[in-house]
Amino acid sequence: MCEDVGTMQNLIRNLLIKIGEDPDREGLQKTPERYEKAMRFLTQGYGQDPREVLQKAVFHEQYDEMVTVKDIDFFSMCEHHMLPFFGRCHVAYIPKNKIVGLSKIPRVVELYARRLQVQERMTQEIATAIMDTLQPHGVAVVIEASHLCMMMRGVEKQNSKAVTSAMLGSFRTQQKTRMEFMELIKPSLTIQR
Repeated sequence: MCEDVGTMQNLIRNLLIKIGEDPDREGLQKTPERYEKAMRFLTQGYGQDPREVLQKAVFHEQYDEMVTVKDIDFFSMCEHHMLPFFGRCHVAYIPKNKIVGLSKIPRVVELYARRLQVQERMTQEIATAIMDTLQPHGVAVVIEASHLCMMMRGVEKQNSKAVTSAMLGSFRTQQKTRMEFMELIKPSLTIQR
């Protein structure tokens, strides 16, 4: 993000003029300042390292069964139109001598969501960060999201959802493991097969 506060606010003020608005009218006078604060909040994930977040709560345990955290709500911004997309993320991993504090998984999801994103990359980034940091037997991530760029403009399909997945390690190589994960999150998915 640009560190020059006045520059971003001036850009927003000029944008308001370009779309035919009067940035000096009462309702818009503080919009450049509010927009800047909102954008800094919505993109705060750039200043954080997901591996550092995970490493703060790694514990050595002999547990080697699936750990699943599901229904992680998130909000992000599409990098193509800078419009929101939002939904739920489901994450599982099979530990290999290391577990992570459960709250760190939603924190990693949030960290990647707070960047300009495409859902496909976000799904892969979450899985890769967990795989690289914990070095488990496998990691699975499924994201289901609604995209305002498809709902408000373009095709204008209000009920459409995009579902993406990333399967690493044993989730990719062992169908039984992958199916166990999918069964665990099935009630959470709105798209039923």
